Amino acid sequence: MKLLSYYYDITIMGTSKKEAFSNSQNRLADLAKALAHPARIAILEFLAKKDTCICGDIVDELPLSQATVSQHLAELKRAGLIKGDIEGPRVCYCINEKAWGEAKQLLSHFLVNAKNCC
Repeated sequence: MKLLSYYYDITIMGTSKKEAFSNSQNRLADLAKALAHPARIAILEFLAKKDTCICGDIVDELPLSQATVSQHLAELKRAGLIKGDIEGPRVCYCINEKAWGEAKQLLSHFLVNAKNCC
């Protein structure tokens, strides 16, 4: 029971701490989390090279299982970086242009405004 209480306290504390930061700081952290795995970067690079939505070809491009690719796609979709449309039995994925632009803007603003301290 103590472990459950400990987990509950950490979960609540973690959730409430987000309110101490700005919307742009929280969004940038969310995007950074979505970009924090090389497989997700590879998926985004693959999708960005295509002019159309991709249905099922992503697994063939990565040295990962279908289940693992699906988990990475879900994280990218959760962050809004990609869109997934159901076409028959398959889901077709493409870059979410609006979120992609937002990510570029937030990352650029963050990196340009960072001062070199040394």
